[in-house]
Amino acid sequence: MSGPASIDINCDCGESFGNWPMGADDAIMPLITTANAACGFHGGDPQVMRKTVALAHENGVAVGAHPGLPDLVGFGRRKMDITPDDAYAMVVYQVGALKAFLEARKMTLHHVKPHGALYVMLHDQEEVAAAVAEAIHDTCPVPLLYWPAPVEMHALPRAARKLGIDVVGEVYFDLGYSDEAKLIVERKKVANDLGDVARRLRRFLSEGVVESISGKAIPIVAETICVHGDGPNSVEIARTIRTVLAEEGVKAEAWRGSPPGNRQRAIA
Repeated sequence: MSGPASIDINCDCGESFGNWPMGADDAIMPLITTANAACGFHGGDPQVMRKTVALAHENGVAVGAHPGLPDLVGFGRRKMDITPDDAYAMVVYQVGALKAFLEARKMTLHHVKPHGALYVMLHDQEEVAAAVAEAIHDTCPVPLLYWPAPVEMHALPRAARKLGIDVVGEVYFDLGYSDEAKLIVERKKVANDLGDVARRLRRFLSEGVVESISGKAIPIVAETICVHGDGPNSVEIARTIRTVLAEEGVKAEAWRGSPPGNRQRAIA
């Protein structure tokens, strides 16, 4: 099969808080096309959000909201017992804060991508997922959800599509996959072998599959590559991805939407 003409590269950014630094935003922002900006609940604060948006603006990077649970101490990775009303209000509140910083730069919100424990809860909590989908529908200029592929497996993408929200599938090369196409998240981040990252990316581009840790080929439909900015060699991984894309003739650009011309790239 022929590979894609273009693909997005996204990364979680703006997750520092006060004097606590997180990630490699300054180094990785020039290498990506879309940033998922923390909105102050699991990470980020007003000054960090402002800086993140400014950095994206300088580098021509589209910005999406990365809302999480109100849990700075646990970095949004501890589950909470929340109602659908809670979920709706939390997402609207966080997206609204980021939109204000974007509008100050005359930029447009590109998408929403849930973080951490909220993301995990949205796998199977149908009522909470429906509320979050409604929040995305009500806040995004052109409602768009980023979610790990295969997107059909979970509650939020299903709820989003019922409301006519486009879902952009993510593929990962700094994480492993199980034979059931589930991402394997390490308890402690370790450096990735850059040669293996390049090899697996080339296979995805040419065959449309990812490899599980056992070597199984898993078909994946994805429009964006997610890289983690807090890994030991995250910047090198992002550079490797850009190099492979260039060598394979694939353009790196923020996801534009379908049909062609329906969504414009959200940059300055």
